[in-house]
Amino acid sequence: TPESKINHDVPSSVVELFDTKKNVNTTEIFQTDKLYLLNIWSSWCVPCRQEHPLLMDLAKNKKIKVIGINYKDNKINAQNFLDELGNPYKNIIFDKEGVKAIEWGAYGVPESFLIQNGIILRKYIGPLNNESIKEIKLLIE
Repeated sequence: TPESKINHDVPSSVVELFDTKKNVNTTEIFQTDKLYLLNIWSSWCVPCRQEHPLLMDLAKNKKIKVIGINYKDNKINAQNFLDELGNPYKNIIFDKEGVKAIEWGAYGVPESFLIQNGIILRKYIGPLNNESIKEIKLLIE
């Protein structure tokens, strides 16, 4: 069962990048001097589709980097989702088996984590909404 990871370090593990199939350690993705929003999503997830415009808007802000974990998905379907709706993600971790999401303490999709200096500050269960985006933007400033 996933446990809450708030105020914990970002999990350190080797992950596969979606677009290059390259294996990297999460410490290479999440630099300590940056602010990140990690978003766990799938092409088959209806709430993921609903929150996607908010992620596209957030990705325009230079003070935060949006990272994705593509969860228990088919790569072709996931790519079609991004082609249709746009790609807000600086990097995407491919989590075909759903194991990497559990390491983050996720229960399902969508879930998002706000990360600063390698520490998980907040967890958002379910789709992001205007209130959660407002909170994130306040923390960015």
